[in-house]
Amino acid sequence: MNAAELAKVLRAGRGFGHKTDIAGMLSVFRHALPAGQGAEDRGIALGDDCAAIPDGDGHLLFAIEGMVGEFLRTMPWFAGYSAVMVSVSDIYAMGGRPLAVVDAIWSDGIDGAADVIRGMAAASAAYGVPVVGGHSNARSDGAQLAVAVLGRARRLLSSFAARPGQHLLMAVDLRGAFEEPYPYWNASTSAPAERLRADLEILPALAEAGLCAAAKDISMAGIAGTALMLMECSRVGGRIDLDAVPTPPDVPLLRWLSAFPSYGFLLAVDEGHVAEVTARFQARGIACASIGQFDGTTRVSIAHEGESALLWDFARAAFILPEQAAGFEAPEPVTPGA
Repeated sequence: MNAAELAKVLRAGRGFGHKTDIAGMLSVFRHALPAGQGAEDRGIALGDDCAAIPDGDGHLLFAIEGMVGEFLRTMPWFAGYSAVMVSVSDIYAMGGRPLAVVDAIWSDGIDGAADVIRGMAAASAAYGVPVVGGHSNARSDGAQLAVAVLGRARRLLSSFAARPGQHLLMAVDLRGAFEEPYPYWNASTSAPAERLRADLEILPALAEAGLCAAAKDISMAGIAGTALMLMECSRVGGRIDLDAVPTPPDVPLLRWLSAFPSYGFLLAVDEGHVAEVTARFQARGIACASIGQFDGTTRVSIAHEGESALLWDFARAAFILPEQAAGFEAPEPVTPGA
């Protein structure tokens, strides 16, 4: 595929669809709240991987993840493991360290929840984050799972802090494999617990050293979709060089662009810090490379094999934040990339 074809397929993908739904949900929620009662009115920005709540000399971090029903039914152990894993990743993506998780689990009988619980327990042990409580319903007509996590950051890596001129870095653990037939790149369950924890510790260390401005963990939106979320929050545009993306051997580019890696982060880094940040990841066997740069426009393009194509224009349509497009004062909304 050329760049234009890739952009079209990415925009039509399920990962982008799930993220663009957020704008509609946020719009309903904001209009339902009395004036002055929103999170932003309390200084808490919506769009980060966690709610960052000012607390003394740092921030409390609070987030929640829900698992798709099909995932729970077909891979219950890994779904339970992933629920804890991705919640922990959200905390580290913001420069924090996780303190504890709670869960809410529904199942048709206790036996129906057993593998999910075993998976959560395995991830809790691997990442050193205790499950301290939650809610259960073993008399439900179907399986559901949500996990909430609490953490703390001394210095934030916020999605709202990327600036024009900074590099877009991608850090990803390529020492894994897909959990077929799903897009989940698993570099966690077979890794030593000590390595998993030390690899994640890179993120708060970068924040506290002032080497990184912003970060986001790569979600179900994939590499490009996660980059769009980061850019929209920071009100920047930019370019994503797909040929520079660290990719596992023999994995097609389009599949990798839509993958959800167990360890994958996008970071905004000043040019003078790129070498040191890259070296810190590489010293631990984590692939890290600059895959683009932020600019002061509203447009995000992708480059591939010498060609470039528009992926999104925030002045024409919001991605996850319903008020962002209006703030750019575009003439009228149109389909992104049209």
